[in-house]
Amino acid sequence: MTTVKAAICREFGAPLTIEDITLAAPQAGEVEVRLAACAICYSDISYADGGWGGHLPAVYGHEAAGTVTRVGAGVRGYAAGDSVLVTLVRACGTCPSCAAAHPSTCSTGFDIVSHPITAGGAPVEQGLRTGAFAEAVVVDTSQVVKIPGDIPMDAASLLSCGVITGVGAVVNTAGLRAGQTAVVIGAGGVGLNAIQGARIAGASRIVAVDMTEEKLAIAREFGATDGVLATDPKPWREARTILGGGADFVFVAVGAVQAFDQAPRYLAAHGKMVMVGMPHSGQLASYEPVIVAGAGQQMIGSKMGDVVLSRDIPWMVDMYRQGRLKLDELISGRWRLDQINEAIADTRTGAARRNVIIFD
Repeated sequence: MTTVKAAICREFGAPLTIEDITLAAPQAGEVEVRLAACAICYSDISYADGGWGGHLPAVYGHEAAGTVTRVGAGVRGYAAGDSVLVTLVRACGTCPSCAAAHPSTCSTGFDIVSHPITAGGAPVEQGLRTGAFAEAVVVDTSQVVKIPGDIPMDAASLLSCGVITGVGAVVNTAGLRAGQTAVVIGAGGVGLNAIQGARIAGASRIVAVDMTEEKLAIAREFGATDGVLATDPKPWREARTILGGGADFVFVAVGAVQAFDQAPRYLAAHGKMVMVGMPHSGQLASYEPVIVAGAGQQMIGSKMGDVVLSRDIPWMVDMYRQGRLKLDELISGRWRLDQINEAIADTRTGAARRNVIIFD
């Protein structure tokens, strides 16, 4: 067993508390990873707010990088000392989703309540199957992927969720082709990566939509060709003027229901709306089906960018090393574990791209 510090959620909506937790030794097929960095994703905040339910107490955090310290029985391909990303994508490899190369929607259930975390002898939920707001984690080998040891761990951690979710939504889910057009609603951590994905894929026009001119300026740094203020009464009209008509794709990269309501208005005939952001459970959006049907449009969901870790992480790492994928520039602030509540509060303001917890 290993004892480490972690940020525990004991009450939905309350500040996290820094406590000692005990990690069980890695079982068959598992690895223990000493973390160097873990970014704060809005999904962690939504869970800590109780927006999607779950058991308490829990340790959230799922966008991490570190070094393998121990491996369980039967583990192949990983050894102590390996630099790895740690993700929430736990896959059995055999269910229909996994067999169809959609591991992020693996249908096999896993016990995350009684293993591998305890505190004071009581079980603690391994939030998002990862529990990375902690100095170390024990996870299934399907959740890790090797990375070169010379990549900064804080930058690398962003590949574990925000980058693959945004870039993957464009490249994998939408299959955007060179010359097509895109609107990205929300220029936060995921939206900026959707913008990067559209740039990398060769979009001719990329229109960012957000609440402030400052956010739109940042979006242009990541590849947006144009920006539209979401505070305008009908922002889709300006976007359609810029594009000379509707967009081939609109990516909703925020969790605000209003954005989902408005998204189809940006689309051209036969355009696709890609739902990337996730509102809280129970929140509803509304559409006029006759318009969607009559214009031959589509609405599709994208979970974790339909990532296949072994396929997608290596080329993204290579793009970063070439300077074609921005990672360092995504980091807004670096915080200690004991500052996690301040980092979460800063993330809630909407101004942060990604705040990262750095472990000693």
